[in-house]
Amino acid sequence: MQKLDINFTKKVYHVPTIRSDVKKGDSVQKEELLHLHMLMIHIKKYYENITNDEIPTKHYSSLAVSPVHIHKNKKCHKEAILALGEDIVSHLHAQRPAVKVTSEMVPGKVAAEQ
Repeated sequence: MQKLDINFTKKVYHVPTIRSDVKKGDSVQKEELLHLHMLMIHIKKYYENITNDEIPTKHYSSLAVSPVHIHKNKKCHKEAILALGEDIVSHLHAQRPAVKVTSEMVPGKVAAEQ
């Protein structure tokens, strides 16, 4: 299986890329769901660390399923991943943009090649 290296500051995460041996319609393995679940938690924690802003995860927390709950079935983990993703995206959409674009930021004249 090929791997893609993702570097979040000083940690490097090895993420499996799409496998060529998986045919369309094949189900995702439980191990892959657990891995994705853990990556989503890392994304949440990374965002919280760099912004000092906690992401509320009311829906995700109500499910009481974490990546370490390996005894839970695939359906529970899939629902938890979707809930966590929804909570993260909802929070990001509610935030104001990091950079506010104003008319002062736009130059009066633009240099262009002819």
